[in-house]
Amino acid sequence: MVDKTYKIFTDGGSRGNPGPASCGAVVFQGLEKKADLAKFLGEMTNNQAEYHGVLLALDWLEKNKVKNASIKFNLDSKLVVEQLSGNYKLKNEGLKTLFWQIREKIISLGLTINFKHIPREKNIEADRLVNEALDLLNK
Repeated sequence: MVDKTYKIFTDGGSRGNPGPASCGAVVFQGLEKKADLAKFLGEMTNNQAEYHGVLLALDWLEKNKVKNASIKFNLDSKLVVEQLSGNYKLKNEGLKTLFWQIREKIISLGLTINFKHIPREKNIEADRLVNEALDLLNK
């Protein structure tokens, strides 16, 4: 039987706030790693980059036609987790557009998705991908 549970670790960061930014995501299906994803985003804030990490993973789920699965997102940004979970109000105009993009993508995918806050030290792989994408700028 195929495990239909996905565990996704996402992160985003900017050097300066705002500054050059990137995001990363690591996707597991059961215990098997399915993808390491990273994307340079240009100039934006750290929180915007965190949202883009979630979008990056959602795009991967869509591209890979993931259906009838339980998706567990793990982020080290408590703010983003609480906003996406509906526990914190969204006041920043720069995040509202990203929030609604994520909501629309979740609805269109028809997946069960949960967001969980984790300590930074449990998000090392996604953080590494963020920094590798940013470091490519300096080469």
